[in-house]
Amino acid sequence: MGTGKCSKGIGIALLPLAVCAIISNLLLYFPNGEVLEPRRITDLVWFFHGILGAGILVFLPAFLMLGVGGPGCCANKCTVVLSILFAILGAAGGVYCVIISSLGLISGPLCDVGGDVYIYPFRNDTWVDNYLFNQTSWSICKTPENIVLWNTILFSLLLAIGTAEAILCLAQLVNVLVGQTCAPSSQLSHSPHWPTWPFNSQGG
Repeated sequence: MGTGKCSKGIGIALLPLAVCAIISNLLLYFPNGEVLEPRRITDLVWFFHGILGAGILVFLPAFLMLGVGGPGCCANKCTVVLSILFAILGAAGGVYCVIISSLGLISGPLCDVGGDVYIYPFRNDTWVDNYLFNQTSWSICKTPENIVLWNTILFSLLLAIGTAEAILCLAQLVNVLVGQTCAPSSQLSHSPHWPTWPFNSQGG
């Protein structure tokens, strides 16, 4: 029961994170609330790190965790295997979101630097002289308005969400493994989900 309650708690925490990740990723397609041509949108946005990585791939383990619980749940082989696989899948989705978000923060957005010339003005910045630490350099981007701030906030939010999701999914993985390791053998043998062997019956 303790393992089931922990799983449900993690599942409840993952759901709003996944929703926020999808919304944040969608907002990246509309810089400053504007509708742009696809070719004028930052390329890393098209990796769907918030929609797929921190969104859909995290929904799967979250819904499974919410369904975990009740007597004998820890002894259900199928549930245990799915919990482990989906926890790994969710952690991978969170890590994927972290990687793409980090690259998005480091390289900066695609923007018009004047004369309808769209480039990545910060992509070759060194880490020491990165645009993130020099806000005066943001004025080089003329349009979309506030594009640097827009991308910085959303990529940072996705970075935080992906990190939290990866940690929670890894915690669920440990939770399941520890629950199986520490589960009493009597609980496993008498669980309604566990097979009853013919030789356990009386006279056999």
